[in-house]
Amino acid sequence: MRRILLLITDLEIGGTPTVVRELALRLRDPSHVEIEVACLSKWGPVADQLRDAGVRVTALGAGSPLDFLRTLFRLVRLIREGNFDTVFSFLIHANAMATAAAPFCPEVRFLQSIQTTQPEPRWHWWLQRLIQHAAAKVVVPSPSAAEVAKGWAGVARERAVVISNAVDIESFNEIYAGNAARQAQTPRRVGFIGRLDPIKRVPDLVMAMSHQPSGRLDIYGEGVDRPAIEAAVRRWGLQDRVKLHGAITRPHEALATMDVLVLPSKAEGFGLVLIEAMAAGVPVIGADVPGIRDVIRHLDTGLLLEDVSPMQFVQAIVTATHTVLRASLISNARAEVERQFSWPAVLPRYRELLGLR
Repeated sequence: MRRILLLITDLEIGGTPTVVRELALRLRDPSHVEIEVACLSKWGPVADQLRDAGVRVTALGAGSPLDFLRTLFRLVRLIREGNFDTVFSFLIHANAMATAAAPFCPEVRFLQSIQTTQPEPRWHWWLQRLIQHAAAKVVVPSPSAAEVAKGWAGVARERAVVISNAVDIESFNEIYAGNAARQAQTPRRVGFIGRLDPIKRVPDLVMAMSHQPSGRLDIYGEGVDRPAIEAAVRRWGLQDRVKLHGAITRPHEALATMDVLVLPSKAEGFGLVLIEAMAAGVPVIGADVPGIRDVIRHLDTGLLLEDVSPMQFVQAIVTATHTVLRASLISNARAEVERQFSWPAVLPRYRELLGLR
């Protein structure tokens, strides 16, 4: 019986915790493979989802860097008592903690995952450069992420394994049918789903809404940039057209209300929300940056913007919701997700990496 531990920094709502949740559920096999999940921090909403689905979850309870030794002790004890043969860590803090545990668990195979192309904070990349040699392989979600990992963390191409993120495409079938059958609403409804962080450039999207006479912007997510976004809404007098909904546990209901989803980030490791929208029949617009350009093909499966000025946003929203192009984008994007970004397409890559039958 194989025993695999998936280790992540936290289990709050977000792209990488969602990937870990789906991996845990899809890799487990009562007769051959047992999967457990651990997070460095306290219990989070995704931990509830895993527990409710029957996956054992351990929250190691780290609250600050001062908890390093205590958390390391708990992790080593968990690995030893759980008789895990493989520890697969996700994100820099989990990668670092797994590296610290490795000398105490010499029989365990360690794998790491880098899920970002974000340049800051730079110390993350310096640390990743130091610890990446402790892993047998380093998994990245896109070719762009592989290039960044090589340049900033020294991960050699032969050690990097590109495995795309994936979605449960069938869970979007009903929403896709509804979105594909109707025309864009009037006024247009624009959506953003994601962490509210300065790198996402959501205030720029708010400013773009001020350059068109109608339309709504629905923002789903939480994060440190919320005050700046709220200030931009007030500055442009858009309180009646821009709404911040807070974090959501699943994107389906939000995507059912959108005419177009926009991801204006300066950098992404992949952009899971893009393929969720593509599976749901929502045209996507993204900045032409690493990670996003690995998912969107311009004027085929979505729109890419080299210039993220307000007027370019406005024009792209109009273009993506034009009747003829909209239908083509929706159809092509859904086919691309099914071919390349669905779990039936992606899971065999993980099984091969993990040596599972």
